[in-house]
Amino acid sequence: MQVTETLSEGLKREYRVVVPAAELESKVSARLEQLKNQVRLNGFRPGKVPVDHLKRLYGRSTMAEVIEATVRDANNQIVSERGYKLAADPKVTLPEEKDDVEKLIEGKSDLDYTMALEIVPPITLGNFKDIKITKPVADVADSEVDEGIARIAEQNKPFAARAEGGKAEKGDRVVISYVGTINGEAFEGGTGEDAPVLIGSNTFIPGFEDQLVGIAAGESRTIKVTFPAHYQAEHLAGKDAEFAVTAKSVEAAGTVTVDDEFAKTLGLESLDKLREAVREQLGRDHTAATRQKVKRALLDELDKMHKFEPPPSLVDEEFNRVWHTVLQEMENERKTFADENTTEEKAKEEYRAIAERRVRLGLVLAEIGEKNNITVSEDELNRAIMERMRQFPGQEQRVYEYFRQNAQAVASMRAPIFEEKVVDFLLELAQVTDNKVSREELFKEDDTVPA
Repeated sequence: MQVTETLSEGLKREYRVVVPAAELESKVSARLEQLKNQVRLNGFRPGKVPVDHLKRLYGRSTMAEVIEATVRDANNQIVSERGYKLAADPKVTLPEEKDDVEKLIEGKSDLDYTMALEIVPPITLGNFKDIKITKPVADVADSEVDEGIARIAEQNKPFAARAEGGKAEKGDRVVISYVGTINGEAFEGGTGEDAPVLIGSNTFIPGFEDQLVGIAAGESRTIKVTFPAHYQAEHLAGKDAEFAVTAKSVEAAGTVTVDDEFAKTLGLESLDKLREAVREQLGRDHTAATRQKVKRALLDELDKMHKFEPPPSLVDEEFNRVWHTVLQEMENERKTFADENTTEEKAKEEYRAIAERRVRLGLVLAEIGEKNNITVSEDELNRAIMERMRQFPGQEQRVYEYFRQNAQAVASMRAPIFEEKVVDFLLELAQVTDNKVSREELFKEDDTVPA
């Protein structure tokens, strides 16, 4: 086999590979010798079929098989000998002219093809012990627990029907049936029965709930609204509509006494246990927010420490994925780049920078994991899949089969586990200093470029 490098430009490499016809023929003969003991042909005893006869029957298919294996093995050898890490699968260009292909299959010409590669650049890792990170930590205040319990009480307040003729007020729950029309025509999704509407909750179309104020059980009225310009259902966005509404019942909200009895209605022993449960949940929320901030700070430091040009194909792939999401969200929200005070060109620059950062950090984390033997065990992967299955009650078997038959889906579960393990490894080495902050500061959104 003769290998000639024909291109070395940046992270791109290209090689011309020539495998003599005699070498291919030798491999074909060896393969036919194996087949001789496996095939069963009428008129021949097992293992006694002449190789020449096998060649007439299976020569072309065997040559095609040999060519495929030879290309695969040659490519692996080239990559292995040069110590390359590939950004994507090699692009192989084989002879395409009919006469050339025929000669190759018949063993009358050498295998002559090109292989194009895009490689991952060598990554020199920094000293992670030099990383300094401030870890924001916020205690769960009693007032925060009080607010949490108040929200639970609000969500569980009782409703009782108003006296006959009683009219709906803000805060009341009205059970309605309705038929919506646009220009006199009913539209999909515009009809409902026994729909509970909490006046003032702002869960319906703007203006809908306000027009229910004063309605009584059994009363019908027409409600006129305009769908928001960025409404999720595009065929309704920005359109005027009328709803013929009939109130089935009008219910006034009762009060909730937050005490041991209320806690028992929630399945807890006492109010103290309820406070304890709320505090624990808030603590988990705080921990998650802290983790997110610390991880972001760590990735920022890694980005500063490792500056190299990531493989263009990986950046293009990530950019296309991000850009597709951006355009989809803008379409759903009926927004333009002008609405965002930018242009399409500037937005593309910003999101390409995001894509480059993500690819670069992904390669750095992978390198750290490889150098430090960080792996995801089968137990960890199975636990993650089991957790995903629990998110779909009644469909567990279907979810299990999906992962069993889809290697890419399994990989999508493995990747975030691996990333978190690498982050944990780095945080053990870095200099992390706790910093007490308020709850508001802990949960303040970061407007900088996402990781």
